[in-house]
Amino acid sequence: MIAPLIVAITRLLSGAQARWVGCDPSSRQRIYFANHTSHLDFVVLWSALPPALRRLTRPVAGRDYWEPNALRRYLAARVFQAVLVDRQGSGGGAATDRAAKIEAARRTVERTAQALGTQHSLIVFPEGTRGSGAEPGPFKSGLYHLVQLRPDVELIPAWLEFRVRCNQIEAGSLRLRPGRQEDGRRQGRSRALAIREHGRRHRPV
Repeated sequence: MIAPLIVAITRLLSGAQARWVGCDPSSRQRIYFANHTSHLDFVVLWSALPPALRRLTRPVAGRDYWEPNALRRYLAARVFQAVLVDRQGSGGGAATDRAAKIEAARRTVERTAQALGTQHSLIVFPEGTRGSGAEPGPFKSGLYHLVQLRPDVELIPAWLEFRVRCNQIEAGSLRLRPGRQEDGRRQGRSRALAIREHGRRHRPV
């Protein structure tokens, strides 16, 4: 009962409408990756999915935001089935040297890959932090390394456009080619920008 209520409230407040570009909703395992402008982003994107897909799609979110109080913990665990991760630089035990940070990032990627299991999909925000929404910022390397661990999972770039309300979500398709880490990050970001431009050209009047 809680999930449908959250979906209804989110759609009412955000006014979000999903448009699928070059792909359709599917139960196959996917990683939806999008630009990041607010704490509501994953809720908006999750709510835009059909009910059957929402039950199989797990947002990846910062532990520091979703664990401070009982309500957020409940929503993250029981409603969204969120994969909570420790963001670099957050918390009193944050790593201070490069080797420790790399090891922590590696463990986070491995845990995220494990969360996919055999049937789940994920929602991730590869910028690693909130941006202005004008265009996606540089991607962190986590998405690239995640795809290396699970090359069988389809990548779906999504663009969330905010004005007064989040009035449009564009989703497309992407397959990263094996190669250098920097190439993968550039390719993913370029596809996200292409999805944004498609949405602007075909926006309903």
